[in-house]
Amino acid sequence: MPFDVTQLQRGADPQAPAPCAWRLKHPSRWRNVGLMRTVHQWLNEYGESHRNATNKALHWICVPVILWSVAGLLWSLPTPHGMDRLGPGVNWGTMAVAGALLYYARLSVPLSLGALPAMLAMLWSFALLDRAGFPPVWMACALMFLLAWIGQFVGHAIEGRRPSFFKDVQFLMIGPLWLLADLYRRVGIRF
Repeated sequence: MPFDVTQLQRGADPQAPAPCAWRLKHPSRWRNVGLMRTVHQWLNEYGESHRNATNKALHWICVPVILWSVAGLLWSLPTPHGMDRLGPGVNWGTMAVAGALLYYARLSVPLSLGALPAMLAMLWSFALLDRAGFPPVWMACALMFLLAWIGQFVGHAIEGRRPSFFKDVQFLMIGPLWLLADLYRRVGIRF
């Protein structure tokens, strides 16, 4: 997608920050850096393919389930010898959650802090499933992953638009933030 200076200007979102003068004068130095997009730019672009009420409702169900199932599948992977020395409970799932929270903090500290309790509850649920022993975490997560993605694609078929991640894989990380940002807007929390 070619660079457009209007993308830097305050958009429809009143919380979107005003562009800095340096970025307006030197767009070629940062235009291709995906992480440099603001959280508002990510959320607005994600929202473009999520306007249909049914698709939105399916996303409210499926996005958290996909997040939970991916983290659970990572939790279930064997860890290399010595990883446990990093701390109790350190595994691929906890490392992925930590990485996601850092990515979210880079975009918006308030949204990252809002995601923290949900992510911790998610990790706690894996520990409970592990202790219960049945079903195995990986099996429960694989089934939920499959069902949730079916729901996502049904929603996008109804919407008539392709999922955002076909355009940029980072949108897989933006989906949960998009839901949280919607909650923040409803209760008046700035991010």
